[in-house]
Amino acid sequence: MFLVGIIPVFTFALGTWQLQRLKWKVNLIDELEEKLQLQPLVLPSKINLSVIPEFVYRKVFLKGKWDHTHALLLAPRVREGVHGVHVVTPLIRENGSTVLVDRGFVSNDFLSTFQREEGEVEVIGMLRTSQLRNAFTPDNKPDDGKWYWADVEAMAMFAGGEAAGVQPVFIEQIFEGHAGESGTRLSRGVPIGRAPTVDLRNSHLSYVITWYV
Repeated sequence: MFLVGIIPVFTFALGTWQLQRLKWKVNLIDELEEKLQLQPLVLPSKINLSVIPEFVYRKVFLKGKWDHTHALLLAPRVREGVHGVHVVTPLIRENGSTVLVDRGFVSNDFLSTFQREEGEVEVIGMLRTSQLRNAFTPDNKPDDGKWYWADVEAMAMFAGGEAAGVQPVFIEQIFEGHAGESGTRLSRGVPIGRAPTVDLRNSHLSYVITWYV
């Protein structure tokens, strides 16, 4: 009888906790959406790594040359039913440290022939941090050229590390073109960057309903 009586109290407490989490997540998403509306930052020559978490999802403007020698492929990835990879290439900035840029998606048809721009390029992207991996994500194997998740520290070391002026700073390049342009890029092996949106998962409302009902 004691257990029967305490179950409603327990579920109500869980529902209340999830409601608080829901409010926190909504506020966080709103805050990140506001960041995306700000003008792109020009990163300093030497980036203070300790403040990067405060600037996640902020747009940034970069200028430099690609280091294709140290490009790596994050796999497997899927875009609109097409299987492929994300191309991550170090960008040697003209007046600063080298940073890592996820240029975006290319299909498996272009694993060795995707577009490799030469000369100076300009990039608009958003600051990110290392991706969270789940229990099913394999370990990266840099020596074998196999990368499954964005481990920024490890990718920076692969690109030469501090000795080569590479900082563990990760930017996802933004693509704001229309569907037709996206299709053209896909058919030509030109990396397709990410949309400028906040992609945080928010399941707390369903949990609130579960525990309260």
